[in-house]
Amino acid sequence: MLHFELVTPEKLVRSEDVHMVVVPGTEGDFGVLEGHAPFMSTIRDGAIQIHRTSGGTPETIAIRGGFAEVNARGLTVLAEHAD
Repeated sequence: MLHFELVTPEKLVRSEDVHMVVVPGTEGDFGVLEGHAPFMSTIRDGAIQIHRTSGGTPETIAIRGGFAEVNARGLTVLAEHAD
């Protein structure tokens, strides 16, 4: 499982283990699974898709701007705003 955190300046919005997260990067959408190579990306306004299971329907959360970081601990999205 991939550890995923969604953080805004106001609060920690999500912290959970999921199958995959699709993030709206400024260079295009990218999916992150467990074991992804470390990297950082800026993100554009759009929606994060959270896949809790391999074949399940994703949950979406609208976000505005920020950064995404993938490291050994998982994926952290630092968004300017999340709905």
